[in-house]
Amino acid sequence: MRINRLAAATALVATLALTATACGGGSSSSGGDNSSPKTLTYWASNQGTSLENDKEVLEPELRKFEAQTGIKVKLEVVPWSDLLNRILAATASGQGPDVLNIGNTWSASLQATGALLPFDDATFAAIGGKDRFLPATIASAGAAGKDPAAVPLYSMAYGLYYNVKAFRDAGIAHPPTTWEELVADGQKLTGDGRYGLAIEGGNVSENVHHAFALGLQHGTAWFDGSGRPAFDTPEAVAAIKQYVDFIARDRIAAPGNAEYANNQSVTDFATGKAAMLMWQSAGANLKSHGMNPEDFGVVPIPVPAGASGTRATTSMVAGINLAVFRNTRNKDGALQFVKFMTGDEEQKQLNRTYGSIPPVRAAQADPAFATPELKALADVLGSSAQPLPQVANESQFETLIGTAVKNLLASAAAGKPVTEDTVKAELTKAQQQMPAS
Repeated sequence: MRINRLAAATALVATLALTATACGGGSSSSGGDNSSPKTLTYWASNQGTSLENDKEVLEPELRKFEAQTGIKVKLEVVPWSDLLNRILAATASGQGPDVLNIGNTWSASLQATGALLPFDDATFAAIGGKDRFLPATIASAGAAGKDPAAVPLYSMAYGLYYNVKAFRDAGIAHPPTTWEELVADGQKLTGDGRYGLAIEGGNVSENVHHAFALGLQHGTAWFDGSGRPAFDTPEAVAAIKQYVDFIARDRIAAPGNAEYANNQSVTDFATGKAAMLMWQSAGANLKSHGMNPEDFGVVPIPVPAGASGTRATTSMVAGINLAVFRNTRNKDGALQFVKFMTGDEEQKQLNRTYGSIPPVRAAQADPAFATPELKALADVLGSSAQPLPQVANESQFETLIGTAVKNLLASAAAGKPVTEDTVKAELTKAQQQMPAS
């Protein structure tokens, strides 16, 4: 599953927010007749093992939609390395697809450009109703108090994966529930060519996802009540230092993890080089490396002892949203397609294939989503996950904080001291680089 990969986000978002008006037609070929659309264009994100694999998965479903509606869908699967920049260019030019996938953490940033169709009550009614979706997934579809800029398509949450045999051999009776337990277990499990925990320190997106959840656990939401960045508070410093200390102080993650950026941490876990992994929907990837479902367990990521409320957050709300360009010439057809893709049966089919969790309530009842792994992650999604900050500059937040963590992990891996002062300095630099709201 390739949800929420490295975002190529830059300050370009702020510029595009000023230029992204309905300055042209969509790329569809219906001739502007909304009542009888014949063709839609769809940009899908890479969710499978390759772009070709996604085409193999999606093309039969698109033909099914065409058979039902008479509307042909032209598919392009866009790699994660290109997706955000392609979307930003389309919002600036007004020339984009009719329907597209967006990383759900980008929702508020893209909403601020004005280029996406708002899902108001009438629009939700056209696709079957807002109440069909899990509330947490709707919360990650745009800024609070505004109509969502998209609807959830694939959902996921982070869990702590642990090697059952390694825990048993080390005499550890149960997986950790607090950070103190995780560090203690990790130290018991480290040795003889194995580390207690694998992290993906060179992956900006992974870094910021963990920084966000740890920030909430320490009492910071990263932005103040007015949407201004609050990156270098004592709470934020404590959160980042805790994560970097897995290498710097606790030594339960390998120094080489600071360079990992392409799922190497999943590979290390699957091949026995690490006993624990914090990841979203790793099952299919683990299987491809020869690890069977009975070889690992999945539980919520630890929290501070006695934590409650947002301090008990264990994951960001991960996933992919489905959006419609506001200036599509096929609005009715686009909404028919959104309704199809978020319908109960299609949700079951696509999320089964990709190993993700349906954001549509009824689809979750399918037995395919009752595996121990997906049940554990669905429980996290429904009870202890929070959406990343839904602010206009969210994509810059991801890039700047994720990069700050990457830099600090690189320092730790090189044997340089990582102190509260060095963490604060890196976070202050990130805050200073944030554009004005």
